[in-house]
Amino acid sequence: MLLELRDLSVSYGKAVALEQVSLHVAEGELVAVLGPNGAGKSTLLKAVSRSQASTGTLELRGESLHGYPAHAVVGKGICHCPEGRRLFPELSVLKNLMLGAYLRHDKVEVAADLATIYGLFPILRERSSQQVGTLSGGQQQMVAIGRALMGKPSLLLLDEPSVGIAHKLKIEIFDAIRRIQQGGVAILMAEQDAQSALRIADRVYVLEHGQVGREGTAAELRADDAIRQAYLGVD
Repeated sequence: MLLELRDLSVSYGKAVALEQVSLHVAEGELVAVLGPNGAGKSTLLKAVSRSQASTGTLELRGESLHGYPAHAVVGKGICHCPEGRRLFPELSVLKNLMLGAYLRHDKVEVAADLATIYGLFPILRERSSQQVGTLSGGQQQMVAIGRALMGKPSLLLLDEPSVGIAHKLKIEIFDAIRRIQQGGVAILMAEQDAQSALRIADRVYVLEHGQVGREGTAAELRADDAIRQAYLGVD
């Protein structure tokens, strides 16, 4: 198993954000985490990337990640594309992308991965020298995903990749996410757009008040009446 969480819990002071969450991601699998605001989706991804302390079992290929700082987790193959993108707006597209490869020394493969990202998002090649702060929200999200990919992850964490993005670019981004997975990268994606997530995911977990309320294949959850009513707007 690539990633395994068992009874993972996170608290902010006395407030419990995640309570005994268990989930797993297999090699090359695309797993979506759905849930309303405040359900704990972002906290879950921060716990996996070790940017947020947690208790319980957190393992990558059977090795515990507890005790590793966030930068060491990147070196082990987990790259986090956070909510809000967290780009450097005054730097160019290219410089933002190359920051994702900061820990790497394989220059030939870095150049090849950059070419792959430009293939996924051709607009970024056109805008490579443009300041990121002048791009649209959707284009900035492409840069954020590309920067995470430049770390050469075996597991890509995507936090709300569709927030604040025009519909046309949202479709393009979700199609790119699917292509990334088809290229062999496993993905754990937190997302509020349930319809888009269920279209591309292999399996889905639904977080409710910091706990896993439902889980199953995307097909099973698309057929679940409670999910259809709560997240798809279908009676």
